[in-house]
Amino acid sequence: MSVPELFRLEDKVALVTGASSGLGVAFAQGLAEAGAHVVLAARRAEGLRKTADLVEGAGRRALTVLTDVSDPAACEQLTARALAEFGRVDILVNNAGVGTAVPALRETPDQFRSVLDVNLNGCYWMAQACARVMESGSSIINISSILGLTTAGLPQAAYSASKAGLIGLTRDLAQQWTGRKGIRVNALAPGFFSSEMTDQYPPGYLEGQLSRIPAGRMGHPRELAATVVFLASRAAGYITGQTLPVDGGITIT
Repeated sequence: MSVPELFRLEDKVALVTGASSGLGVAFAQGLAEAGAHVVLAARRAEGLRKTADLVEGAGRRALTVLTDVSDPAACEQLTARALAEFGRVDILVNNAGVGTAVPALRETPDQFRSVLDVNLNGCYWMAQACARVMESGSSIINISSILGLTTAGLPQAAYSASKAGLIGLTRDLAQQWTGRKGIRVNALAPGFFSSEMTDQYPPGYLEGQLSRIPAGRMGHPRELAATVVFLASRAAGYITGQTLPVDGGITIT
């Protein structure tokens, strides 16, 4: 098999959470362009339909499922729908997430818990559900953040804690499942990419962060999608338990 062929995902089945907007759309489209059929999960039906059009435009099949990943039963039902439609799940991209910026002395217990319920707990429930049915050679990719590794000026205790926890979860699931089940588990730590989340930042905030980025710019979602395709593919067959920053170098400054 040639090196370019190692990157192909022909007829694999990928499941992407948070697929109705932002980076989830880029992940789904990139996986489809690499050859995968894609199960699209999120809480907003309209956005899912638009993403499905992109997947189908790449010549792949799409299944949309309204899902709240903070509910373990909903994660099991989503996985069952994927199996019923495609007969397998080869790739899970744990992308569903919420972001907040609340000063720590004003953040309520419910606000803090609601972030962890989606960003950390939801990834665990999805990984559990998919790992029960995945075959050897499958891949789980958790979308963490550079805020799991560093700070960036905003009061984001809940978000940062959830993303740091996801890095620890990635390591532990990799050591449990890679040898025993043949499932690789890795995480991405994106830097600043244009999305609905970055649209909510205060005026001037992103411009102020550019001086910390050696690359001197924000990332393009397609660059991150290409990294997801790499980690999902056989090209990354000897990579597991790792967190890969895709951040233009911000975590080295």
